[in-house]
Amino acid sequence: MKSAILLLVSLLVLAVFAQERKPEPFDVKAHYTKYEYRIPMRDGVHLFTSVYVPKDTSHPYPFLVTRTPYNVGPYGEDHYRTRLAQSEAFERAGYIFVFQDVRGRYQSQGRFVDMPPQFDRPNSPKDVDESTDTYDTIEWLLKNVPNNNGKVGIYGISYPGFFTSASIINSHPAIKAASPQAPMTNLFDGDDGYHGGAFMLAANFGFYARFKPRSTDLELPPVQPFSPYEYGTTDGYEYFLHHYPIANLEEMIKSPLFDDQANNAVYNDFWKPRDVSQHMKGVKCAVLTVGGWFDEQDLEGPFKTYHAIEKNNPGIFNGIAIGPWTHGGWATYLGQRMGRVLFHSNTADYYRDHIILPFFEQYLKGNGDAHLAEATVFETGTNLWRQYSAWPPKEAQSKSLYLHANGKLSFDPPSAGEAAFDEYVSDPRHPVPYLSYAAVGVPKEYMVGDQRFASKRPDVLVYESDPLPDDVTLAGPVSPHLLVSSSGTDSDFVVKLIDEYPEDFDDPVPPEAQRPTDIEMPVEKMGGYQMLVRGEPMRAKFRNGWDNPQPLTANEVTAVNYEMPDINHTFRRGHRIMVQIQSSWFPLVDLNPQTFTDIPKAKLADFKSATERVYHSAEHASALVVGMVK
Repeated sequence: MKSAILLLVSLLVLAVFAQERKPEPFDVKAHYTKYEYRIPMRDGVHLFTSVYVPKDTSHPYPFLVTRTPYNVGPYGEDHYRTRLAQSEAFERAGYIFVFQDVRGRYQSQGRFVDMPPQFDRPNSPKDVDESTDTYDTIEWLLKNVPNNNGKVGIYGISYPGFFTSASIINSHPAIKAASPQAPMTNLFDGDDGYHGGAFMLAANFGFYARFKPRSTDLELPPVQPFSPYEYGTTDGYEYFLHHYPIANLEEMIKSPLFDDQANNAVYNDFWKPRDVSQHMKGVKCAVLTVGGWFDEQDLEGPFKTYHAIEKNNPGIFNGIAIGPWTHGGWATYLGQRMGRVLFHSNTADYYRDHIILPFFEQYLKGNGDAHLAEATVFETGTNLWRQYSAWPPKEAQSKSLYLHANGKLSFDPPSAGEAAFDEYVSDPRHPVPYLSYAAVGVPKEYMVGDQRFASKRPDVLVYESDPLPDDVTLAGPVSPHLLVSSSGTDSDFVVKLIDEYPEDFDDPVPPEAQRPTDIEMPVEKMGGYQMLVRGEPMRAKFRNGWDNPQPLTANEVTAVNYEMPDINHTFRRGHRIMVQIQSSWFPLVDLNPQTFTDIPKAKLADFKSATERVYHSAEHASALVVGMVK
């Protein structure tokens, strides 16, 4: 009897030990051999490429390629990356991992061009672009790296996402799967450069202060790559106000790439050939585009890429996966929360284990069916994954969410007799901040940040619904249709769609309280939280087209219609839907002088206050057009 009890106790101890024991971290160097090559392109330029080959040679492996402007370090065949993919499961599954410095970056020859234009059909060996460079790279890899299975996958996030998209134009037949993730697509229309015709000031200043053309023919990355810009303050709002206008900022960071972004303030011949979505043709592989609902940099790119591929390349699998993530968050974070907003599950692990790895395993190895819908999207609010046969979902019905007098918001249009408009004074010397706290750079949490600080300002209009009797799910783009006027000849109109939590919202249960040893800050509650669901500026002079700026006629009622990036959000029962409208969002967005001018060349004297009106009468109704899913 004693021996049986001892055996049972021993088994229980072993079981507990097995549960607590963490698996050994994957040792890349123990399982892969690293090689470095300079691969020749058709024009004689050589591109530096690192290749990690599995040591197990019992069967062939597919290639998994990432092409990047950010360096493929560490350099040297004895120096290994500690991580080869977005999850350890990729490394254990076995791929030939390929990392390449794109043309003109770090150890690759040639000249780097920011967001290089693409050829639809190259006519000579001198016509080289990212598609031809990828084609030549794959040809070389197939012939020179042994034990490959003849199949290639390619993926990358942000700028490497752009290079992924460009790589599959007229794609090499060996490419069987591609995943552009947060791909930079059209920098003037919704990605890093401009939103609604307004320059994304803080993000571009911070990025191009570090990302510059190389100074020598070939170079290695600095010891501390991408060290932050020294602002000399913790308050970006005050920093940019103090150093305005933009010409002063150009002198401070001396970056020709920043100058290109800031000074091409109209959709011109600089931007048009750089819109890679116009060239997404000849794609022969399966594609899974990935993005985040709260991507502070390239929110629009995944949707433009998905729709362009869908339009031009029938017969392939073309899917999209969007989760509750910041820029690239699916590869680096848990995805359980965004600032103070909780999602109640590890969404990034779900993506890595159930979406992206099965996708590549299916198309590169023939390992089963990933069972992916065309659209796999996380629904915020309910915090559930949804699958649809298309995006936006075919089930979504167009509805208009109308502004009303007295700060009301409803799906019913205004009735006769309602007050005609609300107005406020927009002063560029005192712009509306996009944060409630001091910070430099662009804190990622602003994408869901609490907007109560803005709703208290006199230069922000606020409209809100009654508490919702039932859940309301909105899916797809959000399209403001505004009727406005301004005493100036140009203005910005920033629209924010907000989920206002009820005052009695249940906060997560805090850990057991400890007796305080000193005076602490009050614990912030989520009751009354005004969660930004989507916000976007619109520069009124572009109301007739990004390449056709037109002044406003002072004090004349004018239609300003535009489209904000997609959402998939449920406003829960008891919550309110809120809309805020303002004319600055600083320093996220550059300041509008509120006079019709070439804004990058504007002097301080050009920046003037303006009286802005937003109309909401039966005759001049303003609304947000949304897709409702029931």
